[in-house]
Amino acid sequence: MLQMQSRVSSSGQVSLGLVEVDVPALAPGDVLIRIEATPINPSDLGVMLAGADASTIEGATIDGRPTITATVPPASLRGLSGRIGQSLPCGNEGAGVVVAAGSDPQAQALVGKTVAALGGAMYSEFRAMPAVHCLVLHDGTTAVEAASCFVNPLTALAMVDTMRSDGHSAIVHTAAASNLGQMLVKICQAEQVGLVNIVRRPAQADLLRSLGAQHVCDSSQDSFHDDLVAALVATKATVAFDATGGGRLANQILIAMEAAASKDPSAPYSRYGSTIHKQVYIYGGLDRSTTELTRSYGMAWGVGGFLLPNFLAKVGAERGQQLRQRVADELTTTFSSNYTKQVSLRNALNPAEAAVYARQATGEKYLITPHS
Repeated sequence: MLQMQSRVSSSGQVSLGLVEVDVPALAPGDVLIRIEATPINPSDLGVMLAGADASTIEGATIDGRPTITATVPPASLRGLSGRIGQSLPCGNEGAGVVVAAGSDPQAQALVGKTVAALGGAMYSEFRAMPAVHCLVLHDGTTAVEAASCFVNPLTALAMVDTMRSDGHSAIVHTAAASNLGQMLVKICQAEQVGLVNIVRRPAQADLLRSLGAQHVCDSSQDSFHDDLVAALVATKATVAFDATGGGRLANQILIAMEAAASKDPSAPYSRYGSTIHKQVYIYGGLDRSTTELTRSYGMAWGVGGFLLPNFLAKVGAERGQQLRQRVADELTTTFSSNYTKQVSLRNALNPAEAAVYARQATGEKYLITPHS
């Protein structure tokens, strides 16, 4: 079977191509999934292109199969020493039909069913998985509908859980017009959670308002700071989830949170700023530049990382299963995903296509359909 793998050389070249690998033997509790749809998420690009400069992407053919190469900047290469020379399979999640199973009754019961899975190596024609790791979908659900069952839906749900467990009452979300952002809008509406959406273009603001989003702030507008402060005053949001990572946006959010806190007439003045804790979690890297913090927002603040696997490990299997079941139940409503284009494994390695999905632009999400 064909599988997409990525390899980084010591000279700083990443190559992404198709490799012929054996279909694995199945353990008693395993199933074999014929992968029919698998998305390209930002987290997938980290493995696929290893932080390479997208402008250096070039195409080639190796053993009659398409390959793309690109140059990894020295600053990024220093953090990749652990994978130099290794061929890593790509693709975090996907969906397809179970075509074979091990001897266990639980595995045999899934033969012929459409399932979704999160486990890596999904940019393959087939994928063997333990049956217990598969999400069994409701009858009539297609693989395309289920392809993005895990990363975006569970991350959006995890944000709301984290807000509550950290003692906050409302959320700020950046790059909010993404598929994940649209899911978060629907979740917060259903659960009556205040949500401040930050976008980068007027069209994105219009999209979210069409979904019913109440507080949308466009960072391209001169009024962005004032708009953000007003939304924070209205919602009392003190935790943000930032998909951009680099640049000044996290800093701008913290400044606005402090400005909103200072508008409380009952709060006493302190030269150390407000006592309300303000938190920004960085969960993406749309901006790869340095994260800039001016520390002009008192002493009650924090900036940290946020990763879905860490969250799931923290909340445990029971809560994780509850969240997965909610995704399955609301897959075509709350957690529906939109894709710009569907491509085969081979076409995903077309340099022109790679140049598009490597931009990680909102509204340009790709779906790989391995058997097309």
